[in-house]
Amino acid sequence: MTTVEICVSDVPTALVAEAAGADRLELCADLGQGGTTPSLGTVEVALRTLRSAGVRIMVRPRGGDFRVTEVEEQVMLADIAAIRQLPNPHDLAVGVVVGAVAADGRLDLPVLGRLIAAAGPLPVTVHKAFDEVDDQLRAIDEIIDLGADAVLTSGAAPTALAGAARITELRRRAGERLRVIAGGGIRSHNVRQVLAETGAREVHLRAPVPRDGREATDGDEVRRVVAAVRTG
Repeated sequence: MTTVEICVSDVPTALVAEAAGADRLELCADLGQGGTTPSLGTVEVALRTLRSAGVRIMVRPRGGDFRVTEVEEQVMLADIAAIRQLPNPHDLAVGVVVGAVAADGRLDLPVLGRLIAAAGPLPVTVHKAFDEVDDQLRAIDEIIDLGADAVLTSGAAPTALAGAARITELRRRAGERLRVIAGGGIRSHNVRQVLAETGAREVHLRAPVPRDGREATDGDEVRRVVAAVRTG
């Protein structure tokens, strides 16, 4: 079965996505900056309120590039520690989402290693910082060695469809050792094509709709995506 992960920005949008059939949510703040760490209050209420969807929590202290300073790493480690202490009354599948790239165009392995170790039993997804890496095939092996659970990628292209050949190559390299999540420009009208061209079994997308002067989640679009992948 294909997993549908919806990127959401707060508890109300998370509830909309879950009600529409999303399998998993990536909970972020500030989607205009590509997603940053949500408040602990947001995470706590989400875990208390959601009933079935898995939750991946973005741990990223700021927008901009993916270089992580020593102080920013300390913030990320503190956030991970705090997330691990939050109650999870409905036993949801909870994990964290992290990323770090060094100045030489490779993954920042020391930082990533410490972040993944700090997550302990929580599964870790390496986010689309991965698409900034020069040698993605080598990076796949490095992520696996560090113990990450998944990587989100558009194949270093603007969209998952444009990067379909690379995503396929990355999936073959990872095999059963790492889950490769396809993301980038995916919507209900093209999700089946993305699955067909990449072989991916997990997709990540936003389903944005303007509401009351801000971005909300379009439950109807989520339903269309879920229906498309279930009948594909």
